[in-house]
Amino acid sequence: MSQTEEDLTPLTFVATSDLSAITKGRSMPSALLEPGVTTGWVPANFGIGASGHIADQIPFGSTGDLRLRPDHDSAHVITGVPGRPDTRLILADIVHTDGEPWACCPRTFLRDAVERLESEFGLTVQSAFEHEFMDLDITDDHHPFSWRNFRNAEPIGSQLVTAMERSGLEPETWLPEYGQHQFEVTVSRTDAVASADRAILVRDLVRDVFSAAGHRTSFSPVVVPGGSGNGVHVHFGLSDAEGTNVMFDASRPGRLTELGGRFATGVLRHAPALAAIFAPLTVSYLRLRPHQWSSAGVFLGLHNREALLRLCPTVEIDGQDPEPQLHLEFRGGDIGANPWLLLGALLHAGMEGLRTDAEPAELQVGEVDPSSRGDVAELPRTLAEALDALEQDEVVRGWFAPELVTTYLRIKRIELEEVSKLSETEQCEWYARAY
Repeated sequence: MSQTEEDLTPLTFVATSDLSAITKGRSMPSALLEPGVTTGWVPANFGIGASGHIADQIPFGSTGDLRLRPDHDSAHVITGVPGRPDTRLILADIVHTDGEPWACCPRTFLRDAVERLESEFGLTVQSAFEHEFMDLDITDDHHPFSWRNFRNAEPIGSQLVTAMERSGLEPETWLPEYGQHQFEVTVSRTDAVASADRAILVRDLVRDVFSAAGHRTSFSPVVVPGGSGNGVHVHFGLSDAEGTNVMFDASRPGRLTELGGRFATGVLRHAPALAAIFAPLTVSYLRLRPHQWSSAGVFLGLHNREALLRLCPTVEIDGQDPEPQLHLEFRGGDIGANPWLLLGALLHAGMEGLRTDAEPAELQVGEVDPSSRGDVAELPRTLAEALDALEQDEVVRGWFAPELVTTYLRIKRIELEEVSKLSETEQCEWYARAY
């Protein structure tokens, strides 16, 4: 006799996201997960790379125990996926067995950055991640942004948006993008930790809905050499204690305040080292090239989709107020970046710009070609260069626990050694399977 969904024991998945940005954790019957209940975790799990193997020569071995402590405020019931049971998913902080925070917990890293931003500068942040991905099993011709391709994706698109809404993820737009069989999904802004939590849930829900329909997806930065890239763009704005947008100043270029410009300077100044965090795959650097509408240059651009930091336009139709809308978009990230580490690192970098009273970043207006502009820096050309930049940037390394940096660099250099033996086509295929 087959079981109905009503016959199944309700499960809760207690989740974290590792250094390779893969969601991991443990499930238990929901009835057992009362307040204060934690579940076991192992330090060496932190050393698992994208290939699924624990890296050697990391600080964590076969001994040691940790706990996943669920943050019940982060709970979502993942529902609306055709043919699959509802499951509660709760994001967790990694703690020691006495409840003390574990220094390498990525979620705690972001929370600490948020708390420092507020305590040191009196600022809060609202953010949202937008995701691009490919459907690997569509065979019809693709035409960007078209009604035809929107309809060809049905009913999966409507199922996805419905599942996102019912699961509390607040979808805003769903569309066929520019690349071959590429789609984009965006969500509403919320507080920093919740937005990164949401990013983790969105990517796994996309995979879940498409898989239920028999389709494979990939968020990998480049699925085919020379093809359009998939980015993970981070929109963020800063407000003071009264909720006023501290980035908006109608009298300045682009209406970006000096504070906003100094925050941007911190991000741009440390971009080479940050690349190891936000673009951590070998194929990330097939996307981060001029004329790819990604992030070829390290500059702040006015509405420019090739800028590393983009000052986004405001909408003033029918008298809409631009002040609460104005914000920045970070365009360098991709699916290999752990959302907690990515956003936390951006906040730390911005705070460095504020803390050192840096000159506001120059706002570049119009088209910018970094390859022909000596005054516009370029990002690292390879993952190896980015890892070296991270290792050499003492400021950026200082934001993280030493064991986290050591483990991260080891995972990535092992991955680099393994993947670099492959051709570009084979590398794209390898990451398309992993992500």
